[in-house]
Amino acid sequence: MFNLVQMSDLTDEQIFALIKQALALKAGTDRIQEREDLYVANLFFENSTRTKHSFEIAEKHLKLNIINFETSTSSVNKGESLYDTCKTLEMLGCNLLVIRHGENAYYQQLQGLNIPIVSGGDGSGEHPSQCLLDLMTIYEQFKTFTNLKVAIVGDIKNSRVARSNYYALTRLGAQVSFVCPPEYTDPTLGASVDFDQIIEQVDVCMMLRVQHERHEQGLSFAAQSYHQQYGLTKERYARLKEQAIILHPAPVNRGVEIDTDLVEAPKSRIFPQMRNGMFMRQAILSLIINENKL
Repeated sequence: MFNLVQMSDLTDEQIFALIKQALALKAGTDRIQEREDLYVANLFFENSTRTKHSFEIAEKHLKLNIINFETSTSSVNKGESLYDTCKTLEMLGCNLLVIRHGENAYYQQLQGLNIPIVSGGDGSGEHPSQCLLDLMTIYEQFKTFTNLKVAIVGDIKNSRVARSNYYALTRLGAQVSFVCPPEYTDPTLGASVDFDQIIEQVDVCMMLRVQHERHEQGLSFAAQSYHQQYGLTKERYARLKEQAIILHPAPVNRGVEIDTDLVEAPKSRIFPQMRNGMFMRQAILSLIINENKL
């Protein structure tokens, strides 16, 4: 069974193939085979706007039949396990599941399924589809990853986006640095560096939201203080390279991790990367369908 739950599930060749197919879909030079015979369910146990709805739109482009699953009205609220929920959907004829869950590596408990899974994010683990749309956006700008300098800035410890991007970008030849408060570091990924010391060398500035919901206590910084120390201010923006780009997985806390006037500044790709997500998720679904011979 070929699943996509972490970036290590993909070879470098598959990553580049997905990027090129997604860019071709965006340019209108490629078209994915429609599959009106297949059923997909999107199981989102955490809140989502971009990931959930871009998957839904991607599925509609492929003419997949979308099973209407709502966690708030499902038997999960009666104590049904994740496995039993997924197995039920399989037995009812579902061919593919897209799942977001708050538990790290939730997919390990689903090994008894006979249908493939695409992860929409697992706790603070990984977020492969977000990583792939980020890679697409970077490649669209630079046509390479080799020796690009990428700064990932924010709540590194709790960010599945930071983790997936670090794994993929370093594999593909980029140099990744982290910027964050000491309490938001992840020792398994590396130490934090001073934002102001690297800002002028950065090609990609990837800003992250502080993951309030994953902290046992509230922010140790006032919003204004955090913005001045770790946010993308107008002064830091002015010091970026001419060809540098800004990414953010969103939702954006305007005036905290990024100045509100910079969200749609010329170097920002925050909203274009959301659009790229719909094309990338079409490519991902196509890969899952083809690899599993559905």
